[in-house]
Amino acid sequence: MYQPPHFREDRLEVQHALIRAHPLGMLVTMGRSGLLANPIPFVLDEAASPLGTLKAHLSRANPQWQDFDPGQEALVVFQGTEAYITPSWYETKRETGKVVPTWNYAVVQARGRMRAVEDPAWLMRQIGEMTGQQEAAHPEPWAVSDAPPAFVAAQLKGIVGIEIEIARIEGKWKVSQNRPDADRRGVAEGLRALSDDEPRRMAEMVEAKGAPGT
Repeated sequence: MYQPPHFREDRLEVQHALIRAHPLGMLVTMGRSGLLANPIPFVLDEAASPLGTLKAHLSRANPQWQDFDPGQEALVVFQGTEAYITPSWYETKRETGKVVPTWNYAVVQARGRMRAVEDPAWLMRQIGEMTGQQEAAHPEPWAVSDAPPAFVAAQLKGIVGIEIEIARIEGKWKVSQNRPDADRRGVAEGLRALSDDEPRRMAEMVEAKGAPGT
């Protein structure tokens, strides 16, 4: 990933926070048929390895769990908050006119060797962790145990687990750190004036000059 120094985010706790907030990662692998990419929801096990271990499952019908080279690293891309930035928000536009549009974003890329897991006990733990993570905020959270055991057992036969021990991880927080203070203030004000939550989250990150944000 292209990494200008002022956008680089190397703090592992910040990278992990983005993964937890945006667990739907784009899984990219190289196999016999070339590159394969699928959006997959992941659970991050921070204690399983020094940089963390990613756990997920695929449909057994998905060829990615068989058509990958175990000798090559898999790549998982987690996209955080993003927003288009118009140069109309820059003070520099009024001063010189020498400005262009850009895009702000936070992203984490994790790499590591992938392995397929078919053990039913591992799969049961993984779907339990995943649903627990996502259901926690609901007033009446659903649990795997809410479904009939025979139904769950049948569903498990249709999936395959994947596990990636992270060997390399990079974070990039491109949030207008390279702009003058007046331009950053204009970007934050412009984003806050929009009606969506996503631009407002980006405004907070711009004001913090790249401090933790998702």
